[in-house]
Amino acid sequence: MLIKIDDLRGPEVAQILTEHLTDMYAVSPPESVHALDLDKLRKPEITFWSVWDGNQLAGCGALKELDATHAEIKSMRTANAYRGKGVAVKIMEHILGVAAERNYQRLSLETGTQDFFIPARKLYERFGFEYCGPFGDYAEDPYSAFMTKTL
Repeated sequence: MLIKIDDLRGPEVAQILTEHLTDMYAVSPPESVHALDLDKLRKPEITFWSVWDGNQLAGCGALKELDATHAEIKSMRTANAYRGKGVAVKIMEHILGVAAERNYQRLSLETGTQDFFIPARKLYERFGFEYCGPFGDYAEDPYSAFMTKTL
C-alpha cells in the first residue's frame, strides 16, 4: 500500500470523506460532529494523506497542527472494502512517524463515545493514546471522547 500526501481533489477522496461525514451525522447530533469537509481539510495547518492499494483508495488520515508542539489527528477513515485489513494501523504508524519528524511533543484526537466508535477507540488505545479532557477549541460533550499521547 502507498501512503501519499493528497491534494483532496480526486473523486475517490471526495467519496470517502462524504461517507465519513454521512456516518458521523448518522450517529451523532450535528453539534457533536467535528469531522472536517473537503474545504476545511485544505487549510495550510492540515496535512492530509490517502492510502492506496493500486488504484483503489483504502483509507485516509490527517494531521492538524495546533501549535509548534501539539497536533491533532483528523479524518481517520478506512474504506469499507478494506476494514480489518490493517489500513488504519498503517496510516496511524505513518502519522506518528511524521509527528516525530516534526518534533511534536503531543498528539491529541476527538472521537465519538457511541458503540460505532469502539473500533476507533481500541485502535487509539493500542497506540498508547489515553483519555483526557477537551483540548484546543473543544468543549465537554457527552458524544465526544478526547484522547492524547505524549511523544
